[in-house]
Amino acid sequence: MRGRVVPAAAAADPAADNVFLLTTLLLGFILNLMVKYMTSQERLDRTFAALADPTRRAILSRLARGETPVTELAGPFKISLPAVSKHLKVLERAGLIARGREARWRPCRLKARPMKEAVDWLEHYRRFWEESFDRLDDYLRELQQKEKSYGRTKR
Repeated sequence: MRGRVVPAAAAADPAADNVFLLTTLLLGFILNLMVKYMTSQERLDRTFAALADPTRRAILSRLARGETPVTELAGPFKISLPAVSKHLKVLERAGLIARGREARWRPCRLKARPMKEAVDWLEHYRRFWEESFDRLDDYLRELQQKEKSYGRTKR
């Protein structure tokens, strides 16, 4: 039972300890299913919410260079290790990172799929704005041609 927070009742009763373990495993399983089967809109919401924080963006930038242990990720920040852990949980819930466990080493790695989905979503709007600006350019050229043909001068 070392390394886990166990309710007082579970510490004294092996049956309660088993229930606690099963509950913990079940909650982890449910969370994984929720992330796996989220709608695309829910995934986008979580991705953008996770990317809204500069600390989380910096963590993702570091992970883009390769798998990194949690303690090393926490190094450059002037926040506590538990605060970094909370940021990592947000990133993990958004599906942007995966955390592992190898003995005492807790590696994190980047998962880029949610960011690709966000880029694809943004791409639609980039095309919209480019097309709008192209239409505006065409309209301005048309106005300039009309000015020239009617002999108006600029003021």
